[in-house]
Amino acid sequence: MSERKYTNALAKETSPYLLQHAHNPVQWYPWGEEALRRAKTEDKPILLSIGYSACHWCHVMEHESFENEEIAGSMNENFINIKVDREERPDLDAIYMAAVQMMTGGGGWPMTVFLTPDQVPFYGGTYFPPEDRHGMPGFPRVLSSVAHAYRTKKDAILSDAATIVAELEKADPSGATMRELTTEILDTAVTAIVANYDAQNGGFGRAPKFPPSMALTFLLRSCQRTAQRHLLEVVE
Repeated sequence: MSERKYTNALAKETSPYLLQHAHNPVQWYPWGEEALRRAKTEDKPILLSIGYSACHWCHVMEHESFENEEIAGSMNENFINIKVDREERPDLDAIYMAAVQMMTGGGGWPMTVFLTPDQVPFYGGTYFPPEDRHGMPGFPRVLSSVAHAYRTKKDAILSDAATIVAELEKADPSGATMRELTTEILDTAVTAIVANYDAQNGGFGRAPKFPPSMALTFLLRSCQRTAQRHLLEVVE
């Protein structure tokens, strides 16, 4: 096998999604102490990219941008770049997806979020093309604008980040999760998931469909808990 031109810190990971990016020219880090410490020490914003291995547009953005040496150079110079598999870290995905939805009115994957060194989001989006296209800013322009803003308008960015945190705390449903998790809550969730099941074509909802791993695991656990065999049929 020929030697790879680039290898980054994702090469030590076990996630198939992270390993797919292990030879990008981007200096990717997994979410962890080393990357977060570097962000604070070097006072650089964090570029957080979240996706999963079955995500089509995640692969598109990797090919268009993360494999591009010029774009990778801008990322490496101005940011601490962290790649997260949402199937490994649904907790991080939920937090930053809520922020992106608040900032943009929408969400999806790949999710691209810019954070302060204290991990507070201040700008974000989903897929960015490699150049301005169809009313979308090109990723190089986004990188340049965010890096320039962080250098020249840091106080304003930190103020905006504090506002976003306050809004997220208002919308945070964690208060509800402090209640006892009753069987009634579990049964309500089962009913909602099964109601979205497509008995004719398989899967859930309308196309395009992706396997919702957490929902499938939940239905398997529910089948074991309640002995409702039709839940196993839905999963299969």
